Amino acid sequence: MLLLALISTILIEFVVLLLLRERRKWVLGSSAVINILTNIPLNLYVIYIDSSVMTIMQGEVLVIAIETLWYFLFIHNLSRAFVYSSLCNAISFLTGLLAELLIAFFFKLLTQ
Repeated sequence: MLLLALISTILIEFVVLLLLRERRKWVLGSSAVINILTNIPLNLYVIYIDSSVMTIMQGEVLVIAIETLWYFLFIHNLSRAFVYSSLCNAISFLTGLLAELLIAFFFKLLTQ
C-alpha cells in the first residue's frame, strides 16, 4: 500500500504541475524526489503511530511547508512554490481520500 500511495501521489502531482503549465524538466523531476522524501515518512507515521485526523492534517501542513521550500529552491518564486505545493498536495490528498471511500463502498457492497 505504501508504494501504491507513493506512486499515485507522484503521478497525480506531476499532472497537477503540468496543468499549472510547469514544463521545466528539473522542476517536474524534483517533484518525484520531494514526494519520496515526504510521502513515505508521513504515511509510515500515520500507519504505525497515529492515524488521527488531526495528525494527518498537521502532517499535510508540514509537507506543504517542506515542499514549498523545495520548489522555491528551483523556481525562486515563493508564492508560486506555495501554489505548486498546496495544489499538488490538496489534489493528491483528496484523490486518495476519494479512492479509499470508493474502495470501502465497493467492499461493503461485495460483502453484503
